[in-house]
Amino acid sequence: MVILTYIRNPVLTVNIVAIVILARGKCGLSECITYYLLAMAAADLAVTVTDVLMHRLNHMYFPVSFLLLTPVCSLRHALSNVSIDCSVWFTVAFTFDRCAAICYSNFKQKYCRKRTVTVILSVIFMGSCLRSIPIFFLYQPVIVINNIPWFCTGKPDYATSFFWKAYECIESIVNPLLPICMILVFNVLTIKHIIATSKVRKALRSTSKNHNDPEMENRRNSMILLFALSANFILLWMTTVVHSMTWQLVNCQYQSKYFEGRVYIVQQVGVKLQLLSSSTNTCIYGITQKKFRAELKHGITFLITLNGKCIKN
Repeated sequence: MVILTYIRNPVLTVNIVAIVILARGKCGLSECITYYLLAMAAADLAVTVTDVLMHRLNHMYFPVSFLLLTPVCSLRHALSNVSIDCSVWFTVAFTFDRCAAICYSNFKQKYCRKRTVTVILSVIFMGSCLRSIPIFFLYQPVIVINNIPWFCTGKPDYATSFFWKAYECIESIVNPLLPICMILVFNVLTIKHIIATSKVRKALRSTSKNHNDPEMENRRNSMILLFALSANFILLWMTTVVHSMTWQLVNCQYQSKYFEGRVYIVQQVGVKLQLLSSSTNTCIYGITQKKFRAELKHGITFLITLNGKCIKN
């Protein structure tokens, strides 16, 4: 019953589909781009598992399960924070990689390599794990039955401790305020460079009989993907950014953070949109990339054919 409930979740399915298609390496994307997109899809899948399935759906369909044991619950919250953090910063790393590849050709040769991508993704993952360690120690059991701690609630010093106030303030900056600012800066630099180079290339090719420019076509496809992912991320995270920037002013005494009227509504809407961003990238790949759509059609055709053969047998 538990497994069927998880498998039927469409958010889980789309991320798995994206990982499988990208891992095949037949989408016409460079190795670096493929690595970043795979990492982003894996992080989105982790968000779906740790936050949507193990937290929200678990509370809805399985109000009593081993996931509500205090140590497991604390670990789940920490892992959810790691996966969300990785999802955000992988997007930043991908944006910077495209900015470097397009705007700085000399730097591109040293930076846009498989080894560099692996190191960057590993550093982001390890940094997210280290930053999420305090979250594991934030919670205490709500009730203890037969020496077994159940459920999670914040420790009493959470509302008054300077450490937790500083930690949450830093977290609101590191994720998502700083990432969004960085993405905007990188995209502005990329757009300015594209506009400048496009004018030069058009002027040069205007004297040629062959007006086709394969390089500009490939660059345009890459830019469509980059800007679609960036715009999707910024729009769906903007509510959370507004909440993280303003709630301290609205609730400066650090009380009733989660249950006070409009603040609570804004926070919950932001969470829903944030989780939605973990399932939209696959749709963006399908809309913007012809070869991704072709691979998706090929996979669906294969499954239908395989299913037909199994029924006949």
